[in-house]
Amino acid sequence: MNEPTVHSEARARHSPLEVLPIALRLGCTSFGGPIAHLGYYREAFVVRRRWLDERAFADLVGLCQFLPGPASSQVFFAIGLKRAGYLGGLAAWVGFTLPLAVALVLFAYGASALTGPLGQGLLHGLKLVAVAVAVVAQAVMGMARTLCPDRERATIATMALLLMSVASGSLSQVAAIVLGGVAGLTLCHGSADAAPDDGTSPVSHRMGGVFLAVFLVLLALSLAPVRDGVAALAAAFYRSGALVFGGGHVVLPLLRDAVVVPGFVSDNAFIAGYGAAQAVPGPVFTLAAYLGAVADLPPGGVVGAAIALVSIFVLGMLVLMGTLPFWHGLRARPRARAAMAGVNAAVVGLLAAALYNPVWTSAVHGLPDFAVAAAGFVLLVVWRAPALLVVALLAAAGLVLSVGS
Repeated sequence: MNEPTVHSEARARHSPLEVLPIALRLGCTSFGGPIAHLGYYREAFVVRRRWLDERAFADLVGLCQFLPGPASSQVFFAIGLKRAGYLGGLAAWVGFTLPLAVALVLFAYGASALTGPLGQGLLHGLKLVAVAVAVVAQAVMGMARTLCPDRERATIATMALLLMSVASGSLSQVAAIVLGGVAGLTLCHGSADAAPDDGTSPVSHRMGGVFLAVFLVLLALSLAPVRDGVAALAAAFYRSGALVFGGGHVVLPLLRDAVVVPGFVSDNAFIAGYGAAQAVPGPVFTLAAYLGAVADLPPGGVVGAAIALVSIFVLGMLVLMGTLPFWHGLRARPRARAAMAGVNAAVVGLLAAALYNPVWTSAVHGLPDFAVAAAGFVLLVVWRAPALLVVALLAAAGLVLSVGS
């Protein structure tokens, strides 16, 4: 009987307008891909604003790695949902996604300079930001101190790192988390009495069941053989999102199969859009906006971009909202807490692996790159320079290195 009152009080206490400007700021500055995004979230919501603690943040990351859809966007959506209800989750998604979506739709209308030599230099500078900002390194170190304080959990994190070093990919990420949970059941009984984070689920059990039912119905409809019109466009992107675990670049081959193979988008246009998506911040899934705009399938343009964008993201949000109330109940149990201690340690190992690949390997190709990245690190960590200033400086440095090479 008290649950609806708790939910309504949580919504009254915090406004979605509190979430939206933060989401817009992160959407304009979060370079480096989905793993780097988690570092930005941790800095913004765990370290700076203390909206949730380290353990609750790692729990969300572990859950979203299990679920289909864009994991980093799901984590942000869940933070907004917990802070300000459904509108808070919507504000988090809109603010974080909109900057890249607008940029890609503009690119679809002819801003092709990003694929030229100067654009490639700019892209290289922006990739360096992911290392220089040190968001991933800071997240790994900070989470390791809290979530791997003993030899058992440090060992679980190391084993997850070793697994990712020999078998990278979304399935390996899921396997590492599952094995971390199993190891936690065996090794982490001492952490089973740790109190779960304060709160109730922002979604009731009844609404969770509704969201899961809608997710399954839409998934069944997306598998139906539709070849033309808006339904075919929406089905192609919904189906692509439904088959991705962990999010990020794993969606690219699925998107290519969904739009290039049937002839909706040419291969050259697909590659150009991917290059543009790499040059701007935000989630990789937002590439759907560009593909919906250029697809040889009605309605095309801005409307097509909106349909494709919503279709590829809505799956992840539905399954997350459907799972959260059951997840909150499960994680309060001692054995579940032991398993989650192992899962959280495995998440640290996954982030440590991602610090090397793809964040480091995709950006640092020699001593000049390392020097630029180190300078950016000093500006941010020692001098506390604004992130936007560092982004601009490193982008300019990438141009200079590109012209000089």
